[in-house]
Amino acid sequence: MDLKAKLGQQIIIFDGAMGTVLQQRGLKAGDIPEKLNLEEKNEIIDIHKSYLKAGAEIITANTFGANSLKLADTGYTAAELITAGIKNAQQAREEINRDALVALDLGPLGELLEPMGSLKFDEAYQLYKEQLIAGKKAGADLVIIETIADLYEARAAVLAVKENSDLPIFCTLTFEEDGRTFTGGSIEAMVAVLEGLGVDALGLNCSLGPTKLEPLVTKILRQTELPVILQANAGLPVVEAGQTVFKITPTEYLQPLLRLYQQGLAVIGGCCGTTPEFIKLIAAEMKQQKVKTRQITSRSIVCSPSQVVNLAGVNVVGERINPTGKEQFKQELRNGSFDYLLTTAAVQVEAGAAILDLNLGLPDIDEKAVMLKSILELQSILDVPLQIDSSQPEVIAAALRYYNGIAIVNSVNGEAEVMQAVLPAVKKYGAAVIGLTMDENGIPATAEGRFAIAKRIIETAAEYGIKREKIIIDCLTLTASAQQAGVKETLKALKMVKNDLGVKTTLGVSNVSFGLPERSLLNRNFLTMALFQGLNLPIIDPNDQEMMLNIKAAAVLNNQDQGASKYIEFMTAQQNKQANSNQQPAKLEIEQQNLKTAIIKGLKQQSANLTGDLLKQYDALTIVNQYLIPALDIVGERYDQGKIFLPQLVQSAETVKAAFTVLKTQLAKQGTADISKGKIVMATVKGDVHDIGKNIVKTVLENYGYQVIDLGRNVGSTEIVKAVLESKVKLLGLSALMTTTVKNMEQAIAAVKQAAPECKIMVGGAVLTADYAELIAADFYARDARAAVEIARQVLPD
Repeated sequence: MDLKAKLGQQIIIFDGAMGTVLQQRGLKAGDIPEKLNLEEKNEIIDIHKSYLKAGAEIITANTFGANSLKLADTGYTAAELITAGIKNAQQAREEINRDALVALDLGPLGELLEPMGSLKFDEAYQLYKEQLIAGKKAGADLVIIETIADLYEARAAVLAVKENSDLPIFCTLTFEEDGRTFTGGSIEAMVAVLEGLGVDALGLNCSLGPTKLEPLVTKILRQTELPVILQANAGLPVVEAGQTVFKITPTEYLQPLLRLYQQGLAVIGGCCGTTPEFIKLIAAEMKQQKVKTRQITSRSIVCSPSQVVNLAGVNVVGERINPTGKEQFKQELRNGSFDYLLTTAAVQVEAGAAILDLNLGLPDIDEKAVMLKSILELQSILDVPLQIDSSQPEVIAAALRYYNGIAIVNSVNGEAEVMQAVLPAVKKYGAAVIGLTMDENGIPATAEGRFAIAKRIIETAAEYGIKREKIIIDCLTLTASAQQAGVKETLKALKMVKNDLGVKTTLGVSNVSFGLPERSLLNRNFLTMALFQGLNLPIIDPNDQEMMLNIKAAAVLNNQDQGASKYIEFMTAQQNKQANSNQQPAKLEIEQQNLKTAIIKGLKQQSANLTGDLLKQYDALTIVNQYLIPALDIVGERYDQGKIFLPQLVQSAETVKAAFTVLKTQLAKQGTADISKGKIVMATVKGDVHDIGKNIVKTVLENYGYQVIDLGRNVGSTEIVKAVLESKVKLLGLSALMTTTVKNMEQAIAAVKQAAPECKIMVGGAVLTADYAELIAADFYARDARAAVEIARQVLPD
């Protein structure tokens, strides 16, 4: 099959699940399926053949979990299992359909990347690179990156493939019914990032059945020109007669796919629970059919994994992360401290900044190293997109590589040398870029001169494959004190660029008032004038509430804020703030708010410092119960409401850990007893090496004051029972990700209930539901870390 010619033109049929069929054929629960590439190669080849006979045009090699992280202590290397997996698929192809293609399958690595986890981006990249090289050498025709819940991990995998091969890349993430990944990623961000990185097809797999994924796929189909792939589960599994079964039939599975086909779905297959019978029915209905055309909405966006900013409107770019004139910030950057940076960033976002400009230009620091660390720190507490502001091309390229999302580059100008140095990285990582209307001759005095440079920048960017939707033009704000006539030329150029070139615009607003009294007055008036000429991204200090009010008012008068709803909402919030500020809170309340705010915002050093101050007045238990736990409860409520996502939840928990460290150090000096609220044993069951969820639950529980005894992953029933008895715990937490290991969870529950009937058991994991938990006799189903805390409170009351 000529994949390049067919992709996006005719429907392509993938195969279905490997694990489900292996289980049907008697795979021992908990076995690592990839080992069977060598141990039971004929069985694997026969499964591939069954899918080819059913009509699959691409078969997926049995390499999903074959990475060095998961295979540690198994006696196998990733390279040998991947090589065998590819060769098995190729042999099946030779026997059944030589036109079929073999896909190297890359699944999640099994550990969370920084900042949520401990796995570094470069480590993830190297693990995927190792898999890719083995698969390429073995003769894979393409790569399918699938079942990814963290957009950062998908980024590492895509880059590893693109930089070490020319193989086509399909990438699918796994989403919940609410349109978010496990880590809080959004559909819009996934599409933007994967498009920007240059994958060949994107979409969804696993998690849910096709009916529940249908609205999410519909959304994707409207947002990308790329071919869209869907490989859904046959619903969520249940236990019947001691066996894991999927209830959706092939006919039921097909119906939503037929509807999505009419909307433009291009690649179709199956995930957990699907078998050759599913693929046979899909192929009979859709194989060789032409892909339907669809209407795509052109968008100019930047994003973090969980938050997308549409550049078509008016969005404030916070300007305060800049060392110019800030001695404290300069000193902290030199010392490797990020307290000032994080606090300044959080305050700007709270004040209304939709994007943060990140400028760390100091001559006496390693700007690249500090930039990368700053990005990691900022993305651990905030979800707004960043604007990378540097004059060093190598700093920009590094920042774009490690930024989790679509960033703005600030900036290039009309000099050919500058564009040549920066635009390749902009294209490679799918970033947006600001073009300054100046060149080697300086800033043109006239609007026409600046317009000509803007046009040149856009044309040059096009030569690199950068679309207009990614370009933002800065017509450059001149100071009214020195170049008064130039202010009008800036506004004139802004209007020309907006109307004639059709790109987005930005201005550093406060430059206009430099050297004059009452700067804020001049800034506000210039801002309003620029907004009516088409300014999209004013770079201002969002803490200047008068400036923010001008933006809200201009949106009403410019007919952008329909019904003045955002204006009314903003004004109401301001009035409430004013009313609260006029009240005089008690001393304890002020202290509580200070520490609570630090925890909610994820400011670890500030939290530790405030805790140390409070220890001079209060005992440790008072601080835990009146300060730390109430703050975590607020974070948990925001998480439940979808106002924050997993990275922020984890960071707040880590912030409480910093406070606990201070408390425990002080208690040790005083010889005081520990402040634990009780012990909890946790384990990932036998045969399962995926413990991301367990580790997150552990972190959050510990920071609510519980002592967690973590047995790790791949833990047998005997070891679990022994830990429960030795620790005399009242609560046990078990996790499992794979359908093949839920049976082991059921066995562990039975063993614990027999040995320690007084111990309550909570279970969680991607394949579990409340009904499933009840079927395997668990006492509680922990949907997420927040639910686990409530269960702990119930079983281990204060």
